[in-house]
Amino acid sequence: METSEGFSLNSESELSFTTQLDTPDTAKYKYGVHLQTSDSFLRFPSPLTSSLCTDDNPAAFLVNQAVKCTRRINLEQCEEIEALSMAYYSSPKILRVPGLRAKAEIPITVHSILIQSLNKTLTQLEDTVMLNQTLVEAGHVKICTNVVLEVKYSLTYTSAGEITQAGLSLLLGTVSQAVVPLEQKFEIHFIQQNTKPVLLSGNPGYVVGLPLVAGFQPQKGSGIIQTMNRYGQFTVLRSTAEQDCLAVEGIRTPVLFGYDMQSGCKLRLPQAITCQLAVKKVKNLLKGQGFPDYVAPFGNSQAQDVLDWIPVHFITQASHMKDSCQLPVALFIEVKWTKYGSLLNPQAKIVNVTASLISSPFPETDSGNERTVLISTAVTFVDASAPAKAGFRARPTINARLPFNFFFPFV
Repeated sequence: METSEGFSLNSESELSFTTQLDTPDTAKYKYGVHLQTSDSFLRFPSPLTSSLCTDDNPAAFLVNQAVKCTRRINLEQCEEIEALSMAYYSSPKILRVPGLRAKAEIPITVHSILIQSLNKTLTQLEDTVMLNQTLVEAGHVKICTNVVLEVKYSLTYTSAGEITQAGLSLLLGTVSQAVVPLEQKFEIHFIQQNTKPVLLSGNPGYVVGLPLVAGFQPQKGSGIIQTMNRYGQFTVLRSTAEQDCLAVEGIRTPVLFGYDMQSGCKLRLPQAITCQLAVKKVKNLLKGQGFPDYVAPFGNSQAQDVLDWIPVHFITQASHMKDSCQLPVALFIEVKWTKYGSLLNPQAKIVNVTASLISSPFPETDSGNERTVLISTAVTFVDASAPAKAGFRARPTINARLPFNFFFPFV
């Protein structure tokens, strides 16, 4: 999977990029592809080799970013610096699909403008009219007003890889010589059309009764893949009144944080079924179709932060009988969590997840009758928090020595 960290374009890359615009093969945006505009690409200033802003950094499709960078500016020339103007960020028109200029161009709509004064007070403007930065003399001090401090892009796209809407929120402020060099913030977020926002299971810590956030990693180096159904990311077998495993196949119940659960059913095995086929059938019943590889430590963990996620340790336990086929009969899941953060407002954080698959020898039949096997699952939450201890300051130790002739001439 491509990554789209910021980089600047030289003359050769600009030439190849221009050539790519005219190729008719790209009919939709793909992950990491630069967002093209009517004249070039959508610029997303970012710090590269230093903290200074690089304006030739392209925004990439489906890559959410939030960065800070600084600019060294001459306050007396603030009216001439494009990167400080509102029009620099609102005037580009994004191509609906890359490479086809004949298609409709999406204008950037300004949704909100906030004005920040020198004393950090904020005022929201009712109108979203274009404002230009202006150099003003206030007594013996020169200030520049309507300078862009924060830029937030919000782009709406379809499942076909087309941009349909582009929104912009700005924070304009007043800059004096005291705040030079100037710090700016830039954000860009992508929202799929006709989809509801994904609800969280906590912010940041898990909330009791909400489902565990889980997923799997298809290949090393990629992000965590999750199903859109938040109640289907980590599930176990669901019990029914019939207690028939074949009747409840595919019926799952979500694992809810803080709730210990136990379920089970009866599996009737005909005489003709082999042990290998029964093992495959029982494993599908216990694990379901998409048993996760990772669990999020917090309820709001991001899928791209793979190193923060907790791997599910899968353990298989079987009897010591030799030359016997082992049939899984139970799945025990233990979730260890701890209280994280301040004592006044501790947050629930998952630190370890272990799934144990228990197997037993394959049952033998008596006089041709079918065999009945009890299948069960259990989920246990264990509080692994260390007890809080009040801290006391250690008593100070005095290590003072008198000079050897302090009592001279009396001693």
